[in-house]
Amino acid sequence: MVDLVVIGIAIVVLLFLLSGIRVVREYERGVIFRLGRLIGARGPGLFFVIPILENMMLVDLRTYTYDVPSQEVVTRDNVTVKVNAVVYYRVLDPEKAVTEVFDYRFATSQIAQTTLRSVIGQAELDDLLSNREKLNVQLQRIIDEATNPWGIKVSAVEIKDVELPKEMQRAMAMQAEAERERRAKIIRADGEFQAAKKLKEAADVMMESKGAMMLRILQTISETTNDPATKIVFPIPIEVLEYFRLKKD
Repeated sequence: MVDLVVIGIAIVVLLFLLSGIRVVREYERGVIFRLGRLIGARGPGLFFVIPILENMMLVDLRTYTYDVPSQEVVTRDNVTVKVNAVVYYRVLDPEKAVTEVFDYRFATSQIAQTTLRSVIGQAELDDLLSNREKLNVQLQRIIDEATNPWGIKVSAVEIKDVELPKEMQRAMAMQAEAERERRAKIIRADGEFQAAKKLKEAADVMMESKGAMMLRILQTISETTNDPATKIVFPIPIEVLEYFRLKKD
């Protein structure tokens, strides 16, 4: 009977000791509390936690990806847009992540949402569409400063999509079309100006030589009479008559 009691006690002690064995993975840290007092973070590896007296909370050190839900924001130039973003962050100090905030994941997500609304509300629509890199850096800096006391490091923030109202999309399309038409008219006008300039230079060259005009007329006739059925009627310039008069003399 005594032997059975000893064996039972030994089994209980063995199970008690085995219950205190903990294994922490490479990407985790175990934050230890002894009688409610913070002892420190342990891991990775195998270690022993005193049952009843100590308890452990595991903290993942890998990078988290938080997809910020679409936020409806009014920009500084009074345009209503819907913006969503993605935040990349990780835990640098597991002790602060456990003791300084109740739920660091939820707290970080709320900070990201409110900061996104605040920053976009202070920006103009053109900056939101063309200068996203600047806004991304500003968002990352503000969120990182807010979560730093919790042992969180925000590595990047990226604005993913900007949804504009249908009326604004049509207005921007009309603006882009008008801009393309303006550029096309400028290009056509510039082409006409260059062509007129070259024609003037060509006319000045022909005026210097009496035979140049005649040669040009003959070349034009040669180019336009490939078809035998073609009839050409053209006025004879005074310069041509002058050319024949000179030849006769």
